[in-house]
Amino acid sequence: MNYTTYVGLDVHKDTIAVAVIRPGQETAESLGIILNRPEALAKLVRKLGTPENLFFCYEAGPCGYSIYRQLKAMGAECIVAAPSLVPQRAGDRVKTDRRDAKKLARFLRSGELTPVWVPDENQEALRDLTRAREDAKEDVLRKRHQISKFLLRLELRPPAGVNAWTVKHRQWLEGLRFEQPAQAMVLREYLHALDEAEAMAKRLEAEIAELAQTCEQAQIIAALQAMRGVCLITAATVVAEVGDLTRFSSPRQLMSYAGLVPSEYSSGGSHHRGSITKSGNAHLRRVVVEAAWNYRYLPAVGARLKKRQEGLPERIKAISWQAQHRLNLKFRRLSGRSKPNQVAAVAVARELLGFMWAIAQETKKQNEHQVA
Repeated sequence: MNYTTYVGLDVHKDTIAVAVIRPGQETAESLGIILNRPEALAKLVRKLGTPENLFFCYEAGPCGYSIYRQLKAMGAECIVAAPSLVPQRAGDRVKTDRRDAKKLARFLRSGELTPVWVPDENQEALRDLTRAREDAKEDVLRKRHQISKFLLRLELRPPAGVNAWTVKHRQWLEGLRFEQPAQAMVLREYLHALDEAEAMAKRLEAEIAELAQTCEQAQIIAALQAMRGVCLITAATVVAEVGDLTRFSSPRQLMSYAGLVPSEYSSGGSHHRGSITKSGNAHLRRVVVEAAWNYRYLPAVGARLKKRQEGLPERIKAISWQAQHRLNLKFRRLSGRSKPNQVAAVAVARELLGFMWAIAQETKKQNEHQVA
């Protein structure tokens, strides 16, 4: 569709700087600053003219996608641009909200902005759950570190044969006695905070399990769990962060989305590939690399994996088995070339995403076949 008016929005918590390029204009015109409120945004759309002729853009940020959804509901077109991919002029040393809005309008008209994927409300809710669970697990780790460092300062170590954070370790912690009452209180408060963090993580995991069975992507989540190392939380996180995996035309695009492709520095006859770009979705990258460590073991279908594969099509099971052989071989080859295990795990994670893409494609084909 040919849009006639391009609008750049520099969005902040309370205000939005607006710039517009109307038909026949060569440069962007600043329309000032409006409040970041739905009624103010609706008034702006009415002022600019017919919504079908308007094309808005703003950078992704903490304000989320409410502006995007409101503009789409009113009939206007809108994209949310990736901030890290907005072109920057090397000599530009002046930055203001109005200049940023003008810049966005110019780049929108010239087609130089890269849009991000915008989840719908249900997918965003699943994403919020998985990210909250991730925060809760980090909080559990932080509380454990606080306790271990507190005990280390006091030269208190668990008995031989007692592993950290097991049932016996917790019993040992609760049985400690201190000469100073204040230190006893510190340990009690630390343990209470740890219990709260663990309880929160369990509640979030239970909610994720329930939502994963009822959401639109429930079938994909179940199919991804056919992979070794991909449990419910990992599969739900992948779907929450990516959405429909089949929207990528090739697995390499999915790998790039996760920031798992090698960086490259080439000029003339010189070619050099470096470490991964890390320019993609960090939440997706974390869970996939975590799952990749399972492929350092020889291929096998254990009791847990076999239970997760119950009821799944044979073709998906075959992809999972093929992945085990290929990824384990890759891990062992890289380790045999004296590559650090961390490097091997990242390389395996990159290919693991390719197998996930294949499973998503196979699930889509089977659904289309059933409908036909």
